[in-house]
Amino acid sequence: MGRPFGKLRRTRALVLGAVGVVAAVMLPGSASADLQSDIQNQVREFLDIGRTSVPRADCGPGSMPEPGFQGDVPAADRDSGRSTQGYRCNMSLVGQFAGRGAGITSTSFEHCAYMGTFFPGNLLHQNGGVQVLDVSDPAHPRPTATLNEPAMVAGTWESLKVNRERKLLVGTGVPLLVGAGYLSVYDISDCAHPRLLNPGPGTNLAMPLPITTHEGGFSPDGHTYWASGITPGFLSAVDLTDPAHPRVVWQGLTGLTAHGFGVSPDGNRMYLSALSGITVLDISAVQRRDPNPQVQHLGRMFWSDGWATQHSIPVTYDGKPYVYTVDEGGSGGVKLIDISADADPRVVAKIKLEINLPQHLDSNIASSMGGSIFAYESHYCAADRPVDPTALACGWISSGIRVFDIRDPQAIREIAYFNPPARTGRNLELVNSPHALASLLGIPAMTAPSAARAVLEGQFDPSQALSSRTGELAFGDVSTDWCLSPPEWRGNALYVTCSDNGFMVLHVDESVYSPPADQQSVVGS
Repeated sequence: MGRPFGKLRRTRALVLGAVGVVAAVMLPGSASADLQSDIQNQVREFLDIGRTSVPRADCGPGSMPEPGFQGDVPAADRDSGRSTQGYRCNMSLVGQFAGRGAGITSTSFEHCAYMGTFFPGNLLHQNGGVQVLDVSDPAHPRPTATLNEPAMVAGTWESLKVNRERKLLVGTGVPLLVGAGYLSVYDISDCAHPRLLNPGPGTNLAMPLPITTHEGGFSPDGHTYWASGITPGFLSAVDLTDPAHPRVVWQGLTGLTAHGFGVSPDGNRMYLSALSGITVLDISAVQRRDPNPQVQHLGRMFWSDGWATQHSIPVTYDGKPYVYTVDEGGSGGVKLIDISADADPRVVAKIKLEINLPQHLDSNIASSMGGSIFAYESHYCAADRPVDPTALACGWISSGIRVFDIRDPQAIREIAYFNPPARTGRNLELVNSPHALASLLGIPAMTAPSAARAVLEGQFDPSQALSSRTGELAFGDVSTDWCLSPPEWRGNALYVTCSDNGFMVLHVDESVYSPPADQQSVVGS
């Protein structure tokens, strides 16, 4: 198929104009970033599309590898029921607690896990709150408690997070995309039996905190919990110095959107996800608890290679700071960004699977129709340590859990994956699964922008986008799972939840991964 160069030139001209407008209006309060250089940086990154995938894992004995493109679950396997057996390469299932499915993200601490909730389906069974699991025996995780405060039963979305330093668990109530007011703080010193610390503000229905939330996370020292309210870009800093009395110490609009983020180890910088990119914020005044603190915008960058940017993981290589930043939509995958200059962040590497490449998006659409709004998108990742990390584990939605060797950031490669068995036809059992509920819509909408770009570039063959699943526009068949939650490192084990399969302990083969002595799972917030 020929490339429509005239259309592409016109598209690029429109993109350049749009970037300039966005740069001018996105963060009008910025005093530190130079607008002209900022626009030049945005234009460069906006037009740069990742066109190569990481090398495939070399699957060892006992594997059940994917049959086609890296990351793909073909239409034939969905139709035949093969996807109900799952796919694995150098990874195996150790233990599982499926329950009624898991929410969007879950979290863990020591030998315990906390399964997120998805409203309103979670209310359709008797244990409708956050399920606490004791994983002392990894082969047999067992429930020990249910957290049923208002924030926990209202749906925790992407807000359920742990701070190891202070042994705190926090979640906010998000019934649908955005929640308001409710936040619960727990002491998890006894991780299997969390103890509510704030029976007042944020938990008492008559005493909500003045926050909006979609996502949240901690500063590393655990004294600040940040709640982001997605649209508009409303961000709140909640002081947890006294966790029994959480209070808001700063709020502000950061732009058009505010999604997830990562916070630097010293708590002074936030790398906030925008619609398609990141914004660098100076949050040191909040970290210091200055009177009337001000948050400054230091730098920003945008791209068209992926969108709905999810979160960032601060790491260092040879003492130089970077973030791994994940895109939730548009097959953007994961980007490694040099953040050594606050005002000029730069992408230095990209992680994509074969099914994410522009030339394969027609096959992507062909196999993912009927699977709901997400297809083969990255969502949440965890590095195995913050300094010179050796491995990155990611929930890649319908592509399952993917593990990458990142010791050399210029030669990243995949070493293992586990795509759990599809629970096809069991939608009604999975009332706490966002995948099962969202399957009422069968169109992979989150992939649409990247597919449109592939069409403009002449890389999308409509005949390759057709399959036996093409007409499945509604009432999806749950022929894959959605792995949205970060896989947390425990030696060679990973604690993770996927929407339909619930909580799982996975084992990464010793032949491909040796945990460093100072392993420390890092999600970024």
